[in-house]
Amino acid sequence: MKAIVLTGAGGPEKLQLADCPEPRMARDDQVLVRLRAAGVNPIDGKIRQAPQRFPVAGEQPILGCDGAGVVEAVGAGVKDFAVGDEVYFCQCGFNGRQGCYAEYAVVEAALLAPKPHGLDFQQAAAAPLVTITAWEALFGRADLRAGQTVLIHGGAGGVGHMAVQLAKAVGATVAVTVSSEDKATFAKSLGADHIILYREQDFVDATLAWTGGEGVDLVLDTVGGDTLARSFAVVKVYGDLVSILGAPAGLDLGLARKRNIRFSQELMLTPVMLELDCAKAFQGDILRQAAAWFAQGKLRVAVAASLPLAEAAEAHRRLEQDHPMGKLVLTIDA
Repeated sequence: MKAIVLTGAGGPEKLQLADCPEPRMARDDQVLVRLRAAGVNPIDGKIRQAPQRFPVAGEQPILGCDGAGVVEAVGAGVKDFAVGDEVYFCQCGFNGRQGCYAEYAVVEAALLAPKPHGLDFQQAAAAPLVTITAWEALFGRADLRAGQTVLIHGGAGGVGHMAVQLAKAVGATVAVTVSSEDKATFAKSLGADHIILYREQDFVDATLAWTGGEGVDLVLDTVGGDTLARSFAVVKVYGDLVSILGAPAGLDLGLARKRNIRFSQELMLTPVMLELDCAKAFQGDILRQAAAWFAQGKLRVAVAASLPLAEAAEAHRRLEQDHPMGKLVLTIDA
């Protein structure tokens, strides 16, 4: 099969198209999927730059966490899927698994969900990682509910644009930080109630003014660094701050302690990295629930661009240099 392999740690040029053996199912809880599209995520670039930090297998691993395609074969223990089913999923290539930058992938059935009605394969492949991340952050790490307020940093990005929609779907009021007027327009189209152009406004001052000095119930940080550190100042007493990035060294939690702010970190890769079967099934359930919301029009996923599988390196360059609105996707010929 055709696949993109990582030939060594480094820049996008380390991603090369190659002929690889077609994967084979080794357990009765697995499914063989003929991939039609694969999503491109920032974590893919982090693995590419430093594969030694991640549990990837082989000297030339295949990257890619998000996939959508058609079931080609099912293990003896799989009851919920059959040959010909259209599916979507998130399964990073950790602990002996293969990633999704390929024509075929063997996937644990617990991680699969039926492809949402109304989404094509490219849209479906763009959705899983960002949907699960936003869902777990808003409803798992925090407990966002109707009537609450949330500030989402990077509201036009992959995780951010999905988080805006999920928050609005449960009745929250949403503010976002974005870098440009184009991204502001995009965030408004998703339902954002308040836009902060962070290059022109201080987000702390703007958020406190928006909330009458009280702060928001929840901040979702997708940026990290100084943005994360300064965000404690805009969380109300007994509120939540959730970051999808690692905390910077020396992070001062004094204000969080004083205001009884719950600080959480969200990493949707944990179930596969640590082989947590119950958590894998939970993520599959999230995709099933999200599929219903996609079908009802409560959610949509923005595909910034689709590129052929062979142009994976170019997709990585665009993601890292252009910071597009929504997601980049690799298309895979049937």
